[in-house]
Amino acid sequence: MAPLLPLLMALLVFSYGPGGSLGCDLSQDHVQVSKENIALLHQMQRISSFRCRKDRKNFGFLWEMVDGSHIQKAQAISVLHEMLQETSNVFGTQQSSAAWNTTLLHGLLSGLHRQLEDLGTCLVPEMKEAEPALRMEDPVQAVKKYFQGIHIYLKEKQYTDCAWEVVRVEIRKAFSLSTNLLDRL
Repeated sequence: MAPLLPLLMALLVFSYGPGGSLGCDLSQDHVQVSKENIALLHQMQRISSFRCRKDRKNFGFLWEMVDGSHIQKAQAISVLHEMLQETSNVFGTQQSSAAWNTTLLHGLLSGLHRQLEDLGTCLVPEMKEAEPALRMEDPVQAVKKYFQGIHIYLKEKQYTDCAWEVVRVEIRKAFSLSTNLLDRL
């Protein structure tokens, strides 16, 4: 679970640095929405994570390839956008609707959508800048593979309460620890 965290921290360095280092204008509440999403993921807990310890899984994200010293701004934007999109895809399924409190789930999906809209304004202008960086292994593909593993896990576990809890904890930890980097900027 932990290997995803350094990637998110690197992304936040690029996304929220002083002076708007993205080169685009994110809404003022972008960071606040991220924190609200973390809170919603926390509130969504329905069963004890301890009860699901036998279902825990390492989803195998290879964060080394997107270390903050190697990732370019355009890649960071693309990776962060992909992570938000994939998280929205995980929690936007019919199976997810059956597993979670609908009010909390709709709040999370709404927050993810707001963040995606903000990043979408940055994504297009920055893509040309990313082309030379595509020679190295594509971090966006690594994110897709990571989330594909989450989808496969949920399906294999037949969308049990514990499977959803493992995924909720995985994503909440990643979001939560990534926002801590803001205090260091």
